[in-house]
Amino acid sequence: MLRIIDLSLPSLLVVATLILSSNLSYAKNSSVNKLDLHEERIVQQVNASLPLALQEIEQAVNINSGSMNLAGVKRVGQLAEQQLSALGFDVQWLDGSAFNRAGHIVATHKSQQPNAIKILMIGHLDTVFAQHDDFQRFKRISQTEASGPGVADMKGGNTIIISALRALKTLKLLDNVSIQVILTGDEESSGRPLSLSKKAIVDGAIWADIALGFENGDNNIATAMAARRGYVGWTLNVSGKAAHSSQIFSPQVGYGAIYESARILEAFRRQLADEKGLTFNPGLIVGGTKVDIDGAKSMGTTFGKSNVIAQQVTVKGDLRALSSTQALRAQKIMQAVVADNLNQTTAELVFAEGYPPMALTSNNKRLLSLYSQVSQDLGYNVVGIANPRNAGAADISFAANHVAMSLDGLGLMGSGAHTKNEVADLTSLHKNIEKTAILIYRLADNAIAVH
Repeated sequence: MLRIIDLSLPSLLVVATLILSSNLSYAKNSSVNKLDLHEERIVQQVNASLPLALQEIEQAVNINSGSMNLAGVKRVGQLAEQQLSALGFDVQWLDGSAFNRAGHIVATHKSQQPNAIKILMIGHLDTVFAQHDDFQRFKRISQTEASGPGVADMKGGNTIIISALRALKTLKLLDNVSIQVILTGDEESSGRPLSLSKKAIVDGAIWADIALGFENGDNNIATAMAARRGYVGWTLNVSGKAAHSSQIFSPQVGYGAIYESARILEAFRRQLADEKGLTFNPGLIVGGTKVDIDGAKSMGTTFGKSNVIAQQVTVKGDLRALSSTQALRAQKIMQAVVADNLNQTTAELVFAEGYPPMALTSNNKRLLSLYSQVSQDLGYNVVGIANPRNAGAADISFAANHVAMSLDGLGLMGSGAHTKNEVADLTSLHKNIEKTAILIYRLADNAIAVH
């Protein structure tokens, strides 16, 4: 029996009934690939429009939209605005100056059906490649592969969203579903405070019943992200007593900042490294007599001498966890380690704002089951649950706690994301457009039938 926590919300009741009835309906046909007439027409429409989809990926990739290239991010947003406006969506540009980023696209289509299912579709406009990076252009490598900055992460995913909606719109199959598309301008480098930069996603999720994310997940078309780990950054600041190196370990001088930081990091490893699903990584460390950190550039400088005991150390890292409970418990253990200082040293551990986890709920599993059934009915593979450790944090985490169910990793598959070896697997393009469009069609069709 399907249970949803808050049955007082009518929209969640719709989703509960929808998923239960859908599981029963499609289970009868689980041994055969079966599409209805509308679904067959969706496949035909997607394939007829595939050259346009490829052209739109190339257009977007050839516009540099590194997170801090605000003008470039906005240009990619304008391209998406044109495409979504042509589908009849009400499109808004949300300015991001309040959180030091370009902004977001929010596009909305509202069904006239009073009990229509409401779906939030999430993508992002920005990439990790800066304005003057030498990796700038889309390049077709072969019939099945293309390279370029953000081709898979995630300009290809944005194209899957728009192409699926275009197919449904062309076939007049959007009437029974309400859709909101949010393409953020700061997924790769989030604006601060997060309460402002992620507000559009949270507001969209509060409105929606279901959230679908079009990141490329673990880049395996046989899996999708029914869960994602949360992420939080941390900074460790350690101080010791400066003195001539000949006095180290003495009661009056102690151990110095570098030994204390080494103790702390090793204790983190010993106490937490075997925790399932938990990771914590010190990614930058600077130590010596004097330390300077440039947070904006992720760079540090230091002055120190081998015959002087280190006075300062700064370490920056991240912590990723499967649940809020796990994250809080790990933080408590880390703080206890930091507080147990070596002689003549002090240390503080500061956690920044972070991404909440997207928990592996029973409802997320059911939504994945529906998506997998669509894949099988199309003659493609079963889609299983991706290991959350195989993908990073994503914007859908800010939506997951506000919707009945969520699923991510539905975008364009590929490899080498965040590097100059980023390559898209173009064989996944039509497959994931088809799966997305048919999933939306089935969700809409069953939701209306409930009433």
